[in-house]
Amino acid sequence: MVARRIVVVGTGLIGTSIALAMRERGAEVLLTDRDSGALALAVELGAGDALPDGAQEGPADLAVLAVPPAAVAVTLLDAQKRGLATAYTDVASVKALPLAQAAGLGCDLTTFVAGHPLAGSERSGPSAARADLFLGRPWALCAPPEATPETAGVVMGLVKACGAMPVEVDAAEHDRAVALVSHAPHVVSAAVAARLTGADEVALGLSGQGVRDVTRIAASDPRLWIGILAANSAPVADVLEAVATDLAVAASLLRDGSEEAATHVADLLLRGNAGRSRIPGKHGGDQPAYATVQVVIPDRPGELAMIFQAAGVAQVNIEDVVIEHSPGRPLGVLELAVVPEAAERLATELRARGWSVPG
Repeated sequence: MVARRIVVVGTGLIGTSIALAMRERGAEVLLTDRDSGALALAVELGAGDALPDGAQEGPADLAVLAVPPAAVAVTLLDAQKRGLATAYTDVASVKALPLAQAAGLGCDLTTFVAGHPLAGSERSGPSAARADLFLGRPWALCAPPEATPETAGVVMGLVKACGAMPVEVDAAEHDRAVALVSHAPHVVSAAVAARLTGADEVALGLSGQGVRDVTRIAASDPRLWIGILAANSAPVADVLEAVATDLAVAASLLRDGSEEAATHVADLLLRGNAGRSRIPGKHGGDQPAYATVQVVIPDRPGELAMIFQAAGVAQVNIEDVVIEHSPGRPLGVLELAVVPEAAERLATELRARGWSVPG
């Protein structure tokens, strides 16, 4: 069942993106947020209408609680007391603690299914929201035993309407999983980025795509992440301790400087290769091996559009794109990931149109 009338409590990136996605599917969306500025911007963006202060024309089909983990339980209790909807879900990235707190407060868990869409950005707020944010992304659903089939069906309908892939999982298992694949990596990224605060201009001038890739998520809102990490502290600490052990051993071996020590460091790098290869590809399953076509492009309007047009003419699907800018120069290198058998065809087409394609 797809909800035709929903209330979104919280107009940040995730809440506003859900609202935009459901508006595209014809749902009536009502929005509320303690931050009047965020609410006004979400309404201006077309995500829905502000929830009136007075009584509603009956409860909505679904209320989506797009609030931090620490606020889920109290927000659920308040929404249920107000009779906002017949079914409820949340989008917090931690599940076990909010569920336990909701039970402790006496919330009606027959009408609640905890949820977590694994999509987002280092940017926050309604201005970063997109209706297509969840397309093809996993969306964890952690239903308490009390949840009715009707409630589960409404929440499942939301996930599918947003284009996401529902994954039903136990709350504690979910929290251990996201500690490994999301929460601890964020702390590691922040730790690397923090080293740059004392970097001199030479080091910063030599920074390339590698350090940008590693530190990208460190640009996220620290206030949001403090709440996430506090709510999932033990599983995150377990992962960080394991990573810290690997790093401490690697540091000790590098200081040793012997050939035997280098072999042990190489083992860590090889394990890194193996772990990276296990991350599913964009369509699930194993990551395919792509070839990279590099293109030198000037920094001017329309260049990317023309390159993508050339790929279309060559009937080559671009699987991924990375742009490496040249510091101090009005040009950059575009790296296009394509299936190996299409690489030469794309390179030939681009050269024929005047672009410099190394190799």
